[in-house]
Amino acid sequence: MTIKTMNLINEVPIQSRPRERLEHYGEKALSNHELLAILLRTGTKGTNVLSLALSMLNHFGNLYHLKTASCQELMAVSGIGRIKAIELKAAIELGMRISQASQIKIGQITSSTKAGEMLLVEMKGLQQEHVVVLFLNTKNEIIKKETIFIGGLNSSVAHPREIFRGAVRYSAARIIVGHNHPSGNPDPSEADIQFTRRMSECGELMGIELLDHIIVGESEFVSLKEIGIC
Repeated sequence: MTIKTMNLINEVPIQSRPRERLEHYGEKALSNHELLAILLRTGTKGTNVLSLALSMLNHFGNLYHLKTASCQELMAVSGIGRIKAIELKAAIELGMRISQASQIKIGQITSSTKAGEMLLVEMKGLQQEHVVVLFLNTKNEIIKKETIFIGGLNSSVAHPREIFRGAVRYSAARIIVGHNHPSGNPDPSEADIQFTRRMSECGELMGIELLDHIIVGESEFVSLKEIGIC
């Protein structure tokens, strides 16, 4: 593979530089040598980083040989010193570990009762209203639990978009929302009911099911699903 490059990176048009291309088009749009150039960061005197990245790929022939190269073998490429070699080995190892990583599950929800009991233990006695979301996969396994905001549901921050933004970020298939009533009385208010209906409508539009909205009191909880609200 032969690609013509300028002697200095500042001679390359901004829109053609690897970092800018990744920022605008995403990492999948970049070639191997562009991704490698971002990791290398700088070239050498008279050779820009794109040319250095190409030299490395040509030297090793393919990504597998680059992956298995030792620091000493990396340093055999002109322009690759000790620091660059160490940084590359660290980046390669981290990439391998990430590729082998699996999503951590923190329990499975089998019923509204189980979800309510879990939230009751965590939220009873709180002096302010907290809104917590359980993000679930298709097997109802909890892939993330997050406090979205603190304050009453009448507050302007209590909006379904904050909840579903997290659902999209974590690739959740379903969600359970829980919040506490510091008064200790878990009976839903009109604001609770309206908020639940808005969440349910948003979930239908986005294809992310609202399984339940659970209100936690001092010693008991109410499932809005079980009373027919969602």
